[in-house]
Amino acid sequence: MKRRKFLQTSAAAAVGTPLMLNGMQLGVLPSTGFLKKIRPENDRAIVIIQMLGGNDGLNMVIPLDQYDNLANARGNIILPENAVLDLNGLTALHPAMTGLKEMYDNAKLTVVHSAGYPSQNRSHFRSTDIWTSASAADEFVSSGWLGRYFDTRFPGFPDAYPNVDVNSPIALTMSSLVSETCQGEASNFSLALTNPFSLSALNQGQDSEPPDTPYGDELRFLRQAIDQTNKYNDVITGAAKHGANTVTYPNTSLGNQLKNVALLISGGLATKVFVCSIGGFDTHANQVDTNDTTIGNHANLMRTLSDAIAAFQEDLYRQNLEERVIGMTFSEFGRQIRSNASNGTDHGTAAPMFLFGKCLSGGFVGENPEIAPDVAVQEGVPMQNDFRNIYGSLLMDWFEVEEDEVKSLIFDDFEYMPILDPCTQPGKYAGKAPVDAFELNVFPNPVVDNAEILFESEDERVRITLIDGMGAEVSVVMDGKLYAGTHRVPIETSRFPRGNYYVRVQLEGRQQTKLFVKL
Repeated sequence: MKRRKFLQTSAAAAVGTPLMLNGMQLGVLPSTGFLKKIRPENDRAIVIIQMLGGNDGLNMVIPLDQYDNLANARGNIILPENAVLDLNGLTALHPAMTGLKEMYDNAKLTVVHSAGYPSQNRSHFRSTDIWTSASAADEFVSSGWLGRYFDTRFPGFPDAYPNVDVNSPIALTMSSLVSETCQGEASNFSLALTNPFSLSALNQGQDSEPPDTPYGDELRFLRQAIDQTNKYNDVITGAAKHGANTVTYPNTSLGNQLKNVALLISGGLATKVFVCSIGGFDTHANQVDTNDTTIGNHANLMRTLSDAIAAFQEDLYRQNLEERVIGMTFSEFGRQIRSNASNGTDHGTAAPMFLFGKCLSGGFVGENPEIAPDVAVQEGVPMQNDFRNIYGSLLMDWFEVEEDEVKSLIFDDFEYMPILDPCTQPGKYAGKAPVDAFELNVFPNPVVDNAEILFESEDERVRITLIDGMGAEVSVVMDGKLYAGTHRVPIETSRFPRGNYYVRVQLEGRQQTKLFVKL
């Protein structure tokens, strides 16, 4: 049996155990108090919240400037315009997200519009693979994007870990199974943790030399994993005992996950990545209450997400830990623009992401998605921001990874996006205009055979693509360098069937998506 298969099998068999290292249950040993000296050169951490099932981004971040067309497409589930939480006159949050609204007002929340990838896959499993691996839609990668990064920083893992220099778990999944996001080439860098106070030491068995057989090889590996597991126990338990929570968290699964994350960071744990999750977003039916669309299943999810993040951020603030932690949400896809007859929504394409923390640029990345007056069945929100650019920019700004290395870890066409702030003047970015705003026009619109797009650029690389209503990239108009100035670029559409299309213009660190109708 190959080692990775062995790890996966062990993890699957151990669902429900308190804490696992590659599927091995972790235990507890007496605290030694050496956590006080754990301070790596870069002690920053990222908290990732995965929204399982495909979140309806249009019911979470509402484009007020598109409200009438949105109401035409989803009249049975649309939120009343006077009930939403207005952010800037153009965009609003779901009325249940009061905690995140307050964070936005304090420049501790950034909304990334229409995050996705070219030719979005609408399968839960495949799209989750793409988001956790940061691969292209037609590329199959077995490692996670953070796992590849960890491979470069912690060579030879898990052999010789933990050690004097790296004695905290490198990553923690606040669940019973490790996250594929942290899967390296040879091993998963995350431990699975549900309760830092309910660990028990593991017995390594007899000390006899294993036989020189495949079974013996696996037995040696198992004993090594148990030994490493027991070494990590002291660190995790010591952090939990030394840590504190200063706020009351909501009594929800996500609230408890984030409570434990704050506790461990407070206690001195130097873990780089914490992966949390919240399920229930596959809202094909009964997404809202039929008598009041501001309540129902999706509203409960929005409240759970918002209240947990707000409590977590307040806890970090009170303990002076805000400058060490940045957070991010993602879901495998958004939902379709048009609602279905069951008061729900079906699998779609792009959706907004949240970034949260003190060290943010704040405001918005990108612009509201355009909603056509006549939305076809199965049409989704087109990608505006490639999620891999978000990942790579976090690696650059938060973990100080060089741009060339990010390209090798994520993808060759990575474009840096200035989404973080050095935490020197908190609050100065509230209401800030999007950093990537530029004028893009398509004319004529609607178009019969051919059209032109008009935009301005600096002396930079420009990539122009056409996207259909299903989110598929149907044409690459150009990909090359243009000189600074105003550009008129022809686009040929006669070979396409009628319907709604989008032209996406990607400059260096800026992008824009514009709707046009093919007659």
